[in-house]
Amino acid sequence: MYQTSTQAASPRLLVAASGTGGHLFPAIATAAALGVEGYQIEWLGVPDRLETTLVPDYFPLHTVRMAGFQGRPGLRTIQTLIKFGQATGQVRRLLKQGKFDGVFTTGGYIAAPAILAARSLGLPAVLHESNALPGKVTRWLSPRCTIVALGFDAARQYLPKAKTVVVGTPVRDEFLTAEPPVLSDPAIPDGVPLIVVVGGSQGAVAVNQLVRAAAPKWIDAGAWIVHQTGSSDPEADSYSHAQYIHRPFFGAMAALMHRATLAIGRAGAGTLTELAISRTPSILIPYPFAAEDHQTVNAQTFVDAQAALMLKQSQISAEEFQALVLDLLTAPERLEAMATAAGSLATADSATKLADLIQQVILNR
Repeated sequence: MYQTSTQAASPRLLVAASGTGGHLFPAIATAAALGVEGYQIEWLGVPDRLETTLVPDYFPLHTVRMAGFQGRPGLRTIQTLIKFGQATGQVRRLLKQGKFDGVFTTGGYIAAPAILAARSLGLPAVLHESNALPGKVTRWLSPRCTIVALGFDAARQYLPKAKTVVVGTPVRDEFLTAEPPVLSDPAIPDGVPLIVVVGGSQGAVAVNQLVRAAAPKWIDAGAWIVHQTGSSDPEADSYSHAQYIHRPFFGAMAALMHRATLAIGRAGAGTLTELAISRTPSILIPYPFAAEDHQTVNAQTFVDAQAALMLKQSQISAEEFQALVLDLLTAPERLEAMATAAGSLATADSATKLADLIQQVILNR
């Protein structure tokens, strides 16, 4: 084992997070908390992914070419294995040359070379898994990690050989203000029911179509609708009404969630964490093509806590969807009970807990 900077004033940590907001935002929040504690943070990602836009303004970014294992074994599998071996070697050299003290990763395929390279050098590796059903890389490599931090307690059952601790999932700072943020854009009248739809980007078109079909009846009942359509919906402008406000993305998501009477969305771990922190009742429509249908497992944790209702995309008509929302809007006591249940699932200081865990692991290695 080579000498690292553990005894120095500023420990060095390599953060491996790539691809989607679900991997990147919790890692950025945790890295920010560690930066306050004096850690020197550098980042490991993949070229041409979201991290190349988000990360360089905050942390030095290193990239390796990696791809996930897709489909049946064949030539592409061999190519992926070659890239994986090359990436692991690159990360190993980076860790040695940079004299890093450990690795923190939020899963996904970038986690594999990071964890294996770190452990081959005797360095600690901390993995955070945000989903209730851990991904394949997490299940495969969790026994090799120093510790696995979990967003949901339900994930423990899938990782029997790993050392685990539940810390929740870190969220963007805007959700953690002492006072709920005030919504100013878009401007919604006081006292009216507000339905916030956060279908988002990938796979949201089907949800968007359901919402637009049901919107006229909701508006007739007095509701306002704020609809984040994502950027890939060719019919985004097909419905118009003064009480229906749609954009590809909204910046003030925390303020929207706090103001919402009801939220409608997918069931990614990041979305669920934000719903819990903001105590927002919700209808969840899991993305049916998510890996191993993990969004359904995520959503079930909220259903079990009575914090949300879950609908299967393939099994709901616009008329049933329309009626369900109208029933909820006329049941304030039920909505309040769902809000309380959602709040019971929140871990507001998750980034701090995760940062503390990483510090303990590096200090005690």
